[in-house]
Amino acid sequence: MAEERARWAIPVFCLSEFLRVITHPRLFDPPYTVAEAVDALVRILASPSLTILVPGDRFAPLLLEAVSEADAAGNLVFDAQIVALCCEAGVSRLLKQDRDFDRFSGFATARL
Repeated sequence: MAEERARWAIPVFCLSEFLRVITHPRLFDPPYTVAEAVDALVRILASPSLTILVPGDRFAPLLLEAVSEADAAGNLVFDAQIVALCCEAGVSRLLKQDRDFDRFSGFATARL
């Protein structure tokens, strides 16, 4: 996607989550170094078709709605904030790798 012309977006919360995951020694063996992780993210952020989604005025009520709708607790609250941010931005489709997002309505999802 980073090299395509089609517009795509990353919720701002996913930037730090990306760094957390790929440098985590229990998730990657061996994990990426901090320098490698930062370099990878810099390359992603250089995509001319990328938009970084940031919370606006409607984020808080949308977050509470997503948490309530999906009965999201614990780690699912992170997913709810992604959903709220995407809904606020008018995102029409979410690419995902896990089934947790199936709990939320409001936009189409596609598996990676």
